[in-house]
Amino acid sequence: MRSGLRWALVLVGLLAAILIVTFCFPLWVQTQVVRTHLWREGVKSEYVDAGGYRVHYLEALPANGAAGTPLLLIHGLGAKAEDWSAMIAPLAAQGFHVYAPDLLGYGRSPKPDVSYSISLEEASVVEFMKAVHVTQADVGGWSMGGWIAMKLAADHPALINRLILYDSAGIYFPATFAPDLFTPSDVAGVRKLVATLTPNPVRMPDFAARAMVRKLQANAWVVRRSMASMMSGVDLMDFRLHGIQVPTLILWGSKDALIPLPVGETLHRDIPNSLLDVIEGCGHLAPAECSKPVLEGTVSFLKAQPPMQGGEKEFAAGH
Repeated sequence: MRSGLRWALVLVGLLAAILIVTFCFPLWVQTQVVRTHLWREGVKSEYVDAGGYRVHYLEALPANGAAGTPLLLIHGLGAKAEDWSAMIAPLAAQGFHVYAPDLLGYGRSPKPDVSYSISLEEASVVEFMKAVHVTQADVGGWSMGGWIAMKLAADHPALINRLILYDSAGIYFPATFAPDLFTPSDVAGVRKLVATLTPNPVRMPDFAARAMVRKLQANAWVVRRSMASMMSGVDLMDFRLHGIQVPTLILWGSKDALIPLPVGETLHRDIPNSLLDVIEGCGHLAPAECSKPVLEGTVSFLKAQPPMQGGEKEFAAGH
């Protein structure tokens, strides 16, 4: 009887501890869940010395032990390598050797006192490729990461085999959001950010929204420097798109409210022989929220022989 009561009290204590951690540190719990999921899928968390910094990255090899085709995934503003979690293992299963680095200032990479410009992040990607001994790769970039990938294709074409741009920044368009959208200081700001990123936001509990405010504010100085540099226009690609000669896929959510579809259509028009895949009903977070059609379009493009050139396709979000 006493033994049963003792175990019941232990169980109640454990449940209470879990609830306390979940409510007090909801984003930490979510991060651990994602990392555990990646680990179970064989995705490794690694560090490498690149350009004088100890850069963190995720890496996944094909399950059959083959070397795999190098594929580099570059995340966006305020993001991290783990945001590619829905795609890394499935791409490795398709025969790719996937690398997803945390850019300088983000994730588990260092946060030095630098400009965080597109040019600086591009240089850090070049150094990362050298450090992991990748001389040429297929490169995918999401949002700000697409801008970095485009600049890499224009400045260092020999490093890129094929290019994929997911809801990419990088050319001028009249923005409908203020720069502080990405560094909210209250719950209302978090809700506005989420509503801009996804067309079907799930209402976030206040305690989770407050946790998100704390997390975003902790890295707000890096995001502000990145935004200031981007808004200066120095690294805009508008007049360089015609010089991107590698096979290019542009993949976009039809309901992207952050970087609207006409931006993707302009990229498609100005990058020679590019393809445009539109994911109907999806927003700016297509690689995460609509990963199935995004993966289908990505793999088809990367495996096509000879490379696909030109054309447009549409996918349903739940395809």
